[in-house]
Amino acid sequence: MADAQNRRKDPSRESDTRSRGARTTRSPLAQQASSYFGHHRKVARDSARRLWQAPVASLMTWTVMGVALALPVALMLLLTSLQGVSAGWESSARVTAYLAEEVTLEQAQTLKQTVAGDSRVAEVELIDRDTALDEFRASSGLEDALDYLDGNPLPHTLLVTPSDGSRTADGVQTLLALVEGMDGVEQVQVDLGWLQRLNAMTELLGRAVWALALLLAAAVVLVIGNTVRLSIENRRDEILVAKLVGGTDAFVRRPFLYTGAWFGLGGGVVAWLLLQLSLWWLSGPVERLAGLYRSDFSLSGLTFDGIIALIIAAMLLGWLGAWVAVKRHLDDIEPGEIAGG
Repeated sequence: MADAQNRRKDPSRESDTRSRGARTTRSPLAQQASSYFGHHRKVARDSARRLWQAPVASLMTWTVMGVALALPVALMLLLTSLQGVSAGWESSARVTAYLAEEVTLEQAQTLKQTVAGDSRVAEVELIDRDTALDEFRASSGLEDALDYLDGNPLPHTLLVTPSDGSRTADGVQTLLALVEGMDGVEQVQVDLGWLQRLNAMTELLGRAVWALALLLAAAVVLVIGNTVRLSIENRRDEILVAKLVGGTDAFVRRPFLYTGAWFGLGGGVVAWLLLQLSLWWLSGPVERLAGLYRSDFSLSGLTFDGIIALIIAAMLLGWLGAWVAVKRHLDDIEPGEIAGG
């Protein structure tokens, strides 16, 4: 009774009791979380240690994964470089319109203003026939021969530069049709055949790269699955004991999933190294070949974000391969095998 009176007189003691009770209630949850993450760390370290103890087998698996991952990534990088070059050529594409001989300079000026008023046109340059003849005379070295001409055979010329939104093969083709239909335009010239063929080849290459990437990703999953399956068979007794003492499927599955993730990490690193070596080996000859064609084409490597994405994708593939193997073979291992043996 005296204790009850003391508790009524000292509310802080009652508050301390409630706070200690709350801490006591939260403590099991904190302990479970700590135990859960601690077990994950232990399993991850143990899986890495097992791979390190078998360096030859691990290196072979990493190499197979690295080659399978590096091939589609290298083709994607090549495709990106080709698309960049194609975009540069598209941006420099211009439509050259040769006017009829009877078109006067004033009519050519009017036609220039009409073409420049179209939203698909960024700039129009008029080269009159006298200026064209002077430029040809200076560049050809045929000054004496040109003096025997009765007149100027060159026409007025319009150089039409497409706008940013029209600097594609389809956009230039539309602009070509527009200029061809104008009065006073005798001939329109633009070389789009090679650009269209390049775009078609690039699209085909892109689809082939994705198909190859999917096939090789499936191959990586199968390789990891087969490797993990062998590991499951080697640790069959350990799995049986873990199930006998009440280990859940998630508990038994966890080490193999970490093994698959470690295989994926190593395969991603090997793939990046192979890409860097290939880029270093090919960059010199490619730049020399591009220089002969007066092109600035060069092979581009992976960015930092690309490297991280490659390694994460490799780890996910390794984890998926391990999960498939464990899901397929773990259910076949039951504690009843010991009693039956």
